[in-house]
Amino acid sequence: MTENLTIGERVAWYRRRRGIPQEALAGLIGRTTDWLSKAENNRIDLDRLSVIKSLADALDVSLGDLLAEPTLMDWTADSGRRTVPALREALMDYRQLTPLLGIPTEGEPPALPELRSNIADVLDAYQASRYGYATRRLPLLLADALLAARSYTGREGEEANAHLAMTYQGAAQVLGKVGETELAWMAADRGLAAAQQSGNRSVTGSLFRSVVHCLLSTGRFKNAVQLVDDASTVLEPELADASPGYLSVYGTLFLAGSMAAARAEDRSTTQTYLREAENAARRLGADANHMWTSFGPTNVGIHRVATAGEFGDMQVAVELGQDLDVTALPTERRVRHHLEVARALNAWNRTDEALDKVLEAEQDAPEQVRHHYLSRELVVGWVRGTKGQPSRSVADLAHRLRVV
Repeated sequence: MTENLTIGERVAWYRRRRGIPQEALAGLIGRTTDWLSKAENNRIDLDRLSVIKSLADALDVSLGDLLAEPTLMDWTADSGRRTVPALREALMDYRQLTPLLGIPTEGEPPALPELRSNIADVLDAYQASRYGYATRRLPLLLADALLAARSYTGREGEEANAHLAMTYQGAAQVLGKVGETELAWMAADRGLAAAQQSGNRSVTGSLFRSVVHCLLSTGRFKNAVQLVDDASTVLEPELADASPGYLSVYGTLFLAGSMAAARAEDRSTTQTYLREAENAARRLGADANHMWTSFGPTNVGIHRVATAGEFGDMQVAVELGQDLDVTALPTERRVRHHLEVARALNAWNRTDEALDKVLEAEQDAPEQVRHHYLSRELVVGWVRGTKGQPSRSVADLAHRLRVV
């Protein structure tokens, strides 16, 4: 599928491929034929993932099929010419999965402080929305972390497994951002296994969060909610004397859960999770970035805006979103928030303001905006909805996002 179709046009394309009449598909998702016709013809914005997921299920396609994910990672000075395929090869290298095969390790394991520094560099790059750079670094970093986990023993072995888990988390985060959801799931699953070998509860909690995000990106919203409940039960006993890092991981788990609950259209659980995260943020006292969580009161506010958007409460999202100061947060969080506010503004026909938000986001993080379905869908919608030629700023943005 090309990237220059709206989500509604992709729905129509897959519906015709399946041979399903409009009235039949509308019935399967509990909507009217008129509603579906308007959605397929871009007179209704399909910008809520819960609705898109119901259409994907009815059409027997993946959520990514309707979102046009993954998108091609551009070659840049940061990425080089070996991008996602190199990381895929590293994740699928069976020789590194288990010592049972008797394949000897090659070379000396990296020193743990050096490994820790290299992992921090990749996770910092993710938060700076430098996905090409992180993708280029991850294959070799993953090989080093695997070698360390197999070579060190005792407490050093536990530390090496914690580093391996965080390397897998970095891979899962980057792959999720560029739409490689199955690879992201593989990385998060392996990361959680390594985290349990480390015995480090903060790292384990961090990997629980990564798995929740992978469930979200594949449309398994109720499974994600269940995992948040199960994981919080595991983490809760140590909350009384929690370190700032542990508290941040715990709170961020509930922020991810609030998005899952919102996409599952469960308002009560969404509010419960947001309150739990808010309590953790209050205990933390201020915005921080322990364990690369960007956790604190502002991130809770960002999720209040995002969950309002998922429920279609766009006026609430606009009012909350425009009052929120996100300037001190890492790039990835700021840009994600700008796209949520842009979606809400667009829903209220405040197109010029929405465009300004997307352009501001693109200036901060062109890679993130290029790969996010919200920005692509907004821009394609503006191009489609313009009589005659779109404005120069919209046309230029569409060209940069490769959606025309």
